Amino acid sequence: MTKGPLHQEGTTANPRSDSAAPPSSWSRSPTNGPLIKTVNNKDIMSRFFRGGNDSSSESSSDEEDLYESEEEEQQEQQEESEEEEEEEEEDASDAESSDSDAGKAKGASRFLEGWSESEESDTEQTTKVKSAKDKRHDELEATITAITNAQKINDWNIISNEFDKLNRQAEKLKAAGKAPKPYVKCIAELEDYLNESIAKQKVTPKKMSKQNAQGLNAVKQKIKKTNKEYQAQIEEYKEDKDGYLWESEEEEPAPKPKKVRLADAIAASTDDLDDEGFATVGKGGKTLVFTPESILKHLRTIMESRGKKNTDKQEQIKIMEKLQEIANTPYQRIRVLLTLISTRFDLGSGATTSMPLEHWKAAEKEIGLLLTVLHENRDYVVIENAEEWEDDEKPPTLEKDQKYIKVPGSIVSYIERLDDEMTRSLQNIDPHTSEYIERLTDAAALYNLIFRALLYYEMLQKDEALAIEQDNINRIVSRRLEHVYFKPAQVVKTLEENSWKSVAADVDSAITPRAKTVEALELVTILSTYLFANSEGIHRARAMLCQIYFLALHDDYYKARDMMLMSHLQETISSFNVSTQILFNRTLVQVGLCAFRKGLVYDAQNTLQEICGSGRQKELLAQGVMIQRYSQVTPEQERLERQRQLPFHLHINLELLECVYLTCSMLLEIPLLAQIGSSPDVKKRVISKTYRRMLEYHERQIFTGPPENTRDHVMQASKALAAGEWKKATEFIHAIKIWELMPDTESIKEMLAKQIQEEGLRTYLFTYAPFYDTLAVETLSSMFELDATKTAAIVSKMISHEELAAALDQVTKTVIFRKGVELSRLQSLALALSDKASALMESNERTLEHRTQGTANAFERTARHGGRGGRGGRGGGGRGRGGARTDAGPRQSQGFTGGALGVRETLTMPPRIPITQVARCCRKSIERTSASGTASIPLASLFAALSIQQPPTLPAGSQTRSASILANLRDNKGAYNKRIRKGRGASSGYGKTSGRGHKGQGQHGHVKPWFQGGQTPLIFKHGSRGFVNHRKEVMSEVNLDRLQAWIDAGRIDPTKPITPKEIVQSGLLGRAKDGVKLLARGSTELRAPLEIVVSRASAAAIEAVERAGGKIVTRYYTKDSIKRLLKGESVNTVEPLPVGQHHVNAVLEKARASPFAYRLPDPTSRWDIEYYRDPAHRGYLSHLLKPGESPSLYFKVPGEQVAKKAARAKKEEEGDPKLF
Repeated sequence: MTKGPLHQEGTTANPRSDSAAPPSSWSRSPTNGPLIKTVNNKDIMSRFFRGGNDSSSESSSDEEDLYESEEEEQQEQQEESEEEEEEEEEDASDAESSDSDAGKAKGASRFLEGWSESEESDTEQTTKVKSAKDKRHDELEATITAITNAQKINDWNIISNEFDKLNRQAEKLKAAGKAPKPYVKCIAELEDYLNESIAKQKVTPKKMSKQNAQGLNAVKQKIKKTNKEYQAQIEEYKEDKDGYLWESEEEEPAPKPKKVRLADAIAASTDDLDDEGFATVGKGGKTLVFTPESILKHLRTIMESRGKKNTDKQEQIKIMEKLQEIANTPYQRIRVLLTLISTRFDLGSGATTSMPLEHWKAAEKEIGLLLTVLHENRDYVVIENAEEWEDDEKPPTLEKDQKYIKVPGSIVSYIERLDDEMTRSLQNIDPHTSEYIERLTDAAALYNLIFRALLYYEMLQKDEALAIEQDNINRIVSRRLEHVYFKPAQVVKTLEENSWKSVAADVDSAITPRAKTVEALELVTILSTYLFANSEGIHRARAMLCQIYFLALHDDYYKARDMMLMSHLQETISSFNVSTQILFNRTLVQVGLCAFRKGLVYDAQNTLQEICGSGRQKELLAQGVMIQRYSQVTPEQERLERQRQLPFHLHINLELLECVYLTCSMLLEIPLLAQIGSSPDVKKRVISKTYRRMLEYHERQIFTGPPENTRDHVMQASKALAAGEWKKATEFIHAIKIWELMPDTESIKEMLAKQIQEEGLRTYLFTYAPFYDTLAVETLSSMFELDATKTAAIVSKMISHEELAAALDQVTKTVIFRKGVELSRLQSLALALSDKASALMESNERTLEHRTQGTANAFERTARHGGRGGRGGRGGGGRGRGGARTDAGPRQSQGFTGGALGVRETLTMPPRIPITQVARCCRKSIERTSASGTASIPLASLFAALSIQQPPTLPAGSQTRSASILANLRDNKGAYNKRIRKGRGASSGYGKTSGRGHKGQGQHGHVKPWFQGGQTPLIFKHGSRGFVNHRKEVMSEVNLDRLQAWIDAGRIDPTKPITPKEIVQSGLLGRAKDGVKLLARGSTELRAPLEIVVSRASAAAIEAVERAGGKIVTRYYTKDSIKRLLKGESVNTVEPLPVGQHHVNAVLEKARASPFAYRLPDPTSRWDIEYYRDPAHRGYLSHLLKPGESPSLYFKVPGEQVAKKAARAKKEEEGDPKLF
């Protein structure tokens, strides 16, 4: 059977009938009455609209009136039940009556001819039918029972949910403005129970769950609001709790409202209103009347509907605009404006969508109007910590002890949201259209609002009673600074002038006075200084970066560089948020561009290296998202990246940035490549890997066409500069059109031409120096069109830095080149082979050390001086404990480091091999060949002659170049970072979670380093092997070069014994730990004969000290003995305590004559005793050994065997005759 009353024409009237049915159709009466079915041109009313008699129709109408306020879900259920009833009626009836009267009785169905009422009454079951009102009363009682049960288990979460449900049900059961009595009883008892629970919690605090505590707070607020409305009924209940529910509730039934047409109702309501109010038509044709007295009620209704589904925000905005027009008091205007602005911002609450333009402009005007109203009415203040006014019937008034009427709200949040919405709007607009330019003009109005908001908060801050938070002012000042730091000075000056014109002439600012903010530099300095003094964390860091950016933009490089160094932001920038890191990258790039405009090529290249060398300029500067082919970026991460992008007018031209970086790299790399030549250090000494890679790719090309882009121009200029064609290189660089984007283009091109001339001169000398004996300075000057004085200065600098093996003759004004100094190809390869062999030998000896570690006397070797027993290098004839390389160490390579911005290091040129050594080697090889008669030439002699001796360190003033990267700076001595106070909330600079993330986000994206795939860890399966001695003695190491440097500086007296006390007190060591160990690094630098007493010493160090004529003794110390020695409570001695009765008196007399001093201890463990008994270690107990006795306490040589061995050796020396 087809459900529903509507049928298509041509369908059957009764599906059960086998015969063909006459055509039928459904139609509606002209007055929107019931549906009428037409069968054989006769109208039959639907059973759904048909009633049995008048009383039933009246009751049905009452039920319909009662059900008008039901929710949509109940209406759907009602319609389904009505459809089911209709189906039952159709099944039970025989045929429909053609009479349209609903009051006539109906006959029995022709299909039920044998039916009678008596039979039906016997079979049917009695069913109790409840009215809708009774059902609602039952639901109310069920909810009250649920609240009572929840009170027994103290579950406030359930109470909160059921209480909301109870309020909704009570609203439907209200009669003449009074709530049902069970409801009144429930909320009165619930208030008493709430007060008891709070009092009990104060007496005996019991920890509640987070959910339960939230429910308690919610019920507390709801009860306070609800019981205030029904206070009279609650008091009536409390007067007579027992008889309250038994009182008569019979009242006169309200007269049934007459049905009025919608048009008549609207006309009648609008005629009765005065000029101050207005009326709107709501759902169901209801007329809503708005008057000045009802503004607060309507605002509360709008605020409660925020965030709910199916809320028409546009309609709410229209209503509030009308409310703003009829508001006649300042309080009403302020409340309407605050609500209206918040509702407008709700329109742009999406993550990717921006606020509509018309609403943004309306919100901007409304915020300005709000500031105007607050300025005209100083008695009203809008602050965040104000309490909300609950009484909607009357506005608040000033009390005797009150100075202001506080309205809850946050103007700072409105300003920030307006600024963020404009940024989001600019992100979504195509920057190459006129729409973007038009939208950008709104920035001036936004800046004016920020300016006026700052003046308002300054006025509020003057009154300490308001307790205005400093963070609010810091946020506004930061927004104002971020609107001006990237703009030219003239634009900032115009903005300031227009902002001051918009306020009265007598208004002034304490932060930015009218007279002192005329110039842009003064304004930026004042705003930044204010944030330095009054903020912490992110606001201070961003203020510093904004000021540095502004200084670099206006070519004040040295001041910007110094501020960057003093801020130490390069060390802590990783702990800030992403937007601050982006600002840091932009500032770093701007400082590099400023250095380039100043002609500081080296500083510019080092500053831009970190950004441009990474190949991710777009991503680091937030100017685009780089999606790689195999990247694993999720859609959420990509969406976040796009939200962080800066608007187009804040972008730094990436093509210009790349051009500057490649040009600086060219001016530094080409002379370096010419200087290195065919040296094996070509790959080691790289200034810019990106530029070197591009240059190698360009050189591999078979055919090179004319340059088409910036990169091609720089590469061909590099090729010309390497060949000495500086004019051609200058033409290529000047042909780049991107220079037109920089201010003062001609001066930049002149600077580049001058730099190319100078570097071309250096490249020419590096390349063609081997082919010259002498070269006139005038010739060089004419070749590169430089002044003779400038040319001589460049050549002198190259000679002084040992970059060029030549001399400058001032008399003849010529450059005299020295021959035989440059390394040949064979020498370079020999040096590379020597380095690799040395590295291989070190690797082998390190492996041997690990294999022999832990054995007794592991450092001793047969037929060698010294041995290998610890870390260190080569010394003397073998490897010693803690030794260092002396003559055969790998040569140092030359590099460009240090400079005005960073640490200065000194790396020397490799020493040149005199040609006499090569000649002598060749002569010896020829002599050996002729003597032996063979034709082979030993290469060992040649390599020995080519071996390099370690040169002395050059003085500090002769380093080659100085350079630095801002990201690799060092702190000044004594500098320290301020402690980061975490856990201080959202305003601490680390967010509400203090930088730890929300619910562990970011903690599950990767496995831990020690994760082994889910299996049982191998350490649990097999256990750990080996032994770790946690009580191992840790020695403080001192090398001979440092010791000699301290002696040269006069900090240690070499004429007196040097003990751990002198070493620590001189500052050579910070602390002595378990003792002092002497190592042999820099053994060739030791010149003075020293008397040294230390805990341990390497074999190479012992040999170096004794070679210099000194003496070394190793003595046993403990931590306590070293502390007493430093305090002066012990006296250092290398003589052990005398043993024997005849020594006792002498020791006692000496002790009585001198003040008390702790005796230095002697070793007690076997290993320590054996170590200090060994003469090879120069132990202070070695004199106790007898001739031929081993220092070991376990393996002792018998005395008789020693005597026999000595006698046998004596006989062999005397040469006694032997029988056999």
